[in-house]
Amino acid sequence: MLFSSITRKVLMALAGLFLVSFLCVHLGINLMLLKDDGGRAFTAAARFMGTNSFIRIAETVLFSGFLIHIFFGLLNFGQNRSARKISYVIGNRSETSLLSKYMFHTGIIVLIFLFLHFFDFYFIKIGIVAPPPGIESHDFYNRSLVLFSSPLYSGIYIICFIFLGFHLNHAFQSAFQTLGLNHSRYMGAVKLIGSAYSVLVSAGFSIVPLYICFFK
Repeated sequence: MLFSSITRKVLMALAGLFLVSFLCVHLGINLMLLKDDGGRAFTAAARFMGTNSFIRIAETVLFSGFLIHIFFGLLNFGQNRSARKISYVIGNRSETSLLSKYMFHTGIIVLIFLFLHFFDFYFIKIGIVAPPPGIESHDFYNRSLVLFSSPLYSGIYIICFIFLGFHLNHAFQSAFQTLGLNHSRYMGAVKLIGSAYSVLVSAGFSIVPLYICFFK
């Protein structure tokens, strides 16, 4: 057996919290698309992220975090399914259990979106996918304008981030519980911070396509 159940959950929680911190950085860069400067701030930030040696190392750690979180998430889901042979007729209908029940499903939606997002940006940058005509491989600014100018693409992007918000809301609380940090004295604050964070992240990422699609 690959690690114990508790070890897998701890590794998945740590990787998840690392990814949560990365979202803040990614959101900060994306919000630069709202500046009316012809993309100078966004392009400078994207160039720094793509050329700085420390960031390149962090990028490898980031991908490792993605793989660990996804791998152990799938492993735990499979183990839970095989362990539960009969479905319960009456279950706990609390908000937490509802979010927990659909964590795997929201995670799969986020995973599919992540692959499409890499296909549209990162895979172009590293040369796996050819850039669209008239756009250079590192021109993320104009690539973003083209993509978010499409109501269909923007709608899918926003819907995916709504699902990510649901995923984050439970994952944030679950990570603290898995790591044994769910003391009754401050767990209420953890839940509040987790809910606020998930809403702000989803709204922040959604503002960018809305602005480009309808106001730029």
